[in-house]
Amino acid sequence: MAILSKIRERSMFLILVVGLALFAFVLDPSTISDFFNSTKVNEIGSVNGETISRQEFSNALENYKQQVGSRVSEMQAAKTVWNELVRQKLYKSQLEEAGITVGEADIMQAIYDSPNIQSDQRFLTSGIFDKAKVKEYLATVKEANGPEWKAWQNYMVSLRGTIEKRTYDNLVAAGLGASLKEGETMYMNEGTKVSGKYVYTPFSSISDSLVKVTSADIQKYISERAASYQVESSRDIKFVKFDVTPTSDDEEAIKKEVAGFINNTTNNGQVYEGLKNATDYELFLEDAKSDVALNPNFRFKVEVPQVVAEELFAAKVGDVVGPYRHANKFKISKVTEVTQIPDSVSANHILIPYIGAGTASADTKDTEEQAKSKADSLLAIIKKSPAKFAEFAKEFSSDKSNASKGGELGWFTYTTMVPEFRDFCFENKKGDYGVVKTNFGIHIIEIKDQKNPQNVIKMVTFGRDIVPSDATENDVYQKSSTFTLALEGGKKFDELVEENNVKAVPAVGLKALDENVPGLGKQRSIVTWAFDKDAKVGDTKRFDVEGGYVVAQLTGKTAKGLMPVSKVPADIRTKIENQKKVALIEGKMKGSSLEEIAKSSGQSIRTATDVNLQSPTLSGVGYEPKIVGAMINAAPNKVFAPVVGERGVYAFVIDKRELPTALPNYNTYRKRLANERRNKTYQMYEAIKKASDIDDNVSSFYGITE
Repeated sequence: MAILSKIRERSMFLILVVGLALFAFVLDPSTISDFFNSTKVNEIGSVNGETISRQEFSNALENYKQQVGSRVSEMQAAKTVWNELVRQKLYKSQLEEAGITVGEADIMQAIYDSPNIQSDQRFLTSGIFDKAKVKEYLATVKEANGPEWKAWQNYMVSLRGTIEKRTYDNLVAAGLGASLKEGETMYMNEGTKVSGKYVYTPFSSISDSLVKVTSADIQKYISERAASYQVESSRDIKFVKFDVTPTSDDEEAIKKEVAGFINNTTNNGQVYEGLKNATDYELFLEDAKSDVALNPNFRFKVEVPQVVAEELFAAKVGDVVGPYRHANKFKISKVTEVTQIPDSVSANHILIPYIGAGTASADTKDTEEQAKSKADSLLAIIKKSPAKFAEFAKEFSSDKSNASKGGELGWFTYTTMVPEFRDFCFENKKGDYGVVKTNFGIHIIEIKDQKNPQNVIKMVTFGRDIVPSDATENDVYQKSSTFTLALEGGKKFDELVEENNVKAVPAVGLKALDENVPGLGKQRSIVTWAFDKDAKVGDTKRFDVEGGYVVAQLTGKTAKGLMPVSKVPADIRTKIENQKKVALIEGKMKGSSLEEIAKSSGQSIRTATDVNLQSPTLSGVGYEPKIVGAMINAAPNKVFAPVVGERGVYAFVIDKRELPTALPNYNTYRKRLANERRNKTYQMYEAIKKASDIDDNVSSFYGITE
């Protein structure tokens, strides 16, 4: 009944909607389909009028994520896929305009030309690549219409895009040659040197207080250069982070708890074994819920925590050191073994594989027992005739990387080899032989040499992470809650920051597909909130983040389009100031000679010697390509003023021009110029992209609309 009542209440509204739609149809019949059509809802963008649907984007995104796995984040994948779809459509349209299409024959030829395909055993006949087998294989997987065919379809779509890009780049590059005359001009421009005198009045000679840059000036400047000052939609926030970190009381409590695991303890008549008395260390660490795992290896002095290194290496077997702080943990360590081992060993080995071993191949027939028996037999012969080792390595070892060298491994350190191999080499003596099993197979080992014996220890370490207590976490939670409630009650953000003695951090220019918030790292939820269509400037919200809580306030919203004046970089203001200073400087540069101009402007006459376009700098001034270019092309013995440069306003006279020696042929420079032009495929693409009509609404795929 309630539903029927609602329908009755809204019946007039529904009649009005239908009436408006019919009225629109009378004016323009095409609008009726637009009125009820959900096509635009299913679009996420377009390129020169060609739609990119949600389904197309979704399929491409899924395929890409399957290829890269977890190596990229969701937003990174979305940006990559969108850019690739835009690229494909732009190149395709460019080729179509040129009357060129990439067809199935082109794609098949690219498949045939692939080295991986040509070397695939499935596509060889008597060792020779056979195109017919590729066609037959593709026909079979297509008929099966399973995952394998889908993978091939995705590959061919990608291949088409690659071919289109290469074809377009090649076509454009073919038209970007250079003439001999251009080569000559390049040579002359680079080699011509001029000398003369000039007067330089820097912009800095005019006080900034004498020129005023208004918002209207900035607006005019960027409006005249609108193409260069387009921006994406963005959001600005500021936030306070309430970190949940352990207090000194928390640390002291953890340290005391760790110390309690040194000796046996009794609780309700139950005796709990301490580290000092423990013998089954793996069980002890498990029962005590240690945050440090058992490490069974010998440790050199440089490998133990340096805060207790001296104490550990002075201890006897059974001694417990600690508690001590290391790697954000409090720890206690028991010395369980003390000895000497070399710091490096040289050894030879022969590796006999067995079925299931890491180096087993399709040709491996021996079981583990058979491989062990073979290794024992070979070792018995080697012990009687050591020279046989190298011969057997070449004949029997599956480790081909050193079999040709007689099984020689060279020098290696304690941590280089797998534990079983390492222990034999470092715990036995020079000249010893042995048979050792590892995951790779059965090794016959000869210890060739050892050097630099060192004191080492084995130790068992129990540790606890230094983390905040529940009381500390509750206290920080309460502080963030109080801060949030005060904001909701009308308190000003900045006032609260000052009252609570916390720091407000700005994050400016967040984009709709951003994942990271500067100062916080990956915080997609904060970005999504900032772009919510109902979010208003001044809105605040609290977020749970790793290691604490964040209270954020939305401080600014920038719409897609021309950059707002408030966002214009500071250097633009400087450029406008300099433009205004030009008029003031020019007013001072009076006279028909450099002497008169220097006197009127209060500057000195400077000398320019052998300046050229390869290094367009003026001594004592700096980089001035505009001025050097003007000097290179200026008529001699004539005053040129005023000439505006990067750093100020100039007047100059050229009294000497030195041309480079003419060459019999300028082909080298022609080729260089042509290659420079052809190597600008990225700039070519960016130019096409800039000239295209691209509507990017990828953010709507993630529920962000403006």
